[in-house]
Parts: sequence; C-alpha cells; structure tokens
Amino acid sequence: MDITIRHARPAEYATLGTITARAYLDDGLLDFGDSDPYLGELRDVAKRAAAAEVLVAVEGEPPPGGRVLGGVTFVPHGGPMADLAGPGEAEIRMLAVDRAARGRGTGEALVRACVDRARAVDGCVRVVLSTQPSMHAAHRIYGRLGFVRAPHRDWDPVPHLDDLKLLSYELTL
Repeated sequence: MDITIRHARPAEYATLGTITARAYLDDGLLDFGDSDPYLGELRDVAKRAAAAEVLVAVEGEPPPGGRVLGGVTFVPHGGPMADLAGPGEAEIRMLAVDRAARGRGTGEALVRACVDRARAVDGCVRVVLSTQPSMHAAHRIYGRLGFVRAPHRDWDPVPHLDDLKLLSYELTL
C-alpha cells in the first residue's frame, strides 16, 4: 500500500475527527460511549492543529489529496496538547487508524513519522506517550520501534475513575 504521511489539511479535519472518534468508540475505549466528554476532543482536529502538529496517513496521494487512513497528534515542545512531555521531550497523542486500514502498516508509519520529527527538534532527547491497557496493537507498534514502558509516568486522566489508568511509554532518541 502506498501511504504518504503529511500534515493534515483543514479540509481533512472532519474526516480525521470522525476516524479518531470512531476508532475510540468502536474499540470500547471511552468509558461513557457516545456521551463521553473526551469524544469532543477526539473530533476537534482544528483545535489540535492550532496547538500541535496533526499528521495524516493518506493512500493514493495525487493532489489535491488521497483517502485519509488515520492520523496522530505530534506535540514537539509541550504546551496545551502535552499530557506527559517535559523539557526536552516530544509527545505522541491520539493515534487512530480507520478500521479498514488496520494491519497494513498505517499506525506504524504514523508513529515513525513522529519519531523522525522528534529527532529533528533541537534539544529533544525523548518521545513520550500514553496508552490504554487494552490498546494491544499499539503496544506492539511501540515495542517494535524501541519504546519501553515507563510505569513511573502512568497516570489517571479522570482521577475519580479508578478503572482508567493510562500506561506510559518512552523512547530515548
């Protein structure tokens, strides 16, 4: 499959927002389903793009663009989109791949693009990310690319929900 990774274009924000929301909903990753408050964040690609880099994987890229297969938010320097990143760290957030495009290297291509971007950021020594325990396919990608578990960074995004603890991974560059 011919996949191109590039910055998301405003005309693709709605498509990527739908892919991201559907991935989280269909995989049972939102505690409150369709009424989960995080769903709005997942759909709001424009907000992410204003504060970080939003990358898309597209298939068949002749201009003006190909079919969006998935996307990821790359946070190069902290800021409002960072959950974990500290000084000298970049962060990966909201990795999502359309169900029909899974198993073809799309997710790995997106993560590799983030790692490549992190290596190009002056002073960046590490890439960090959070993931849910049930995201096994993503964990395999992270392991293949050299990320290691960082249990000291695990955290609860909603402290009053004891059953939602995010696992943390890091990659030293």
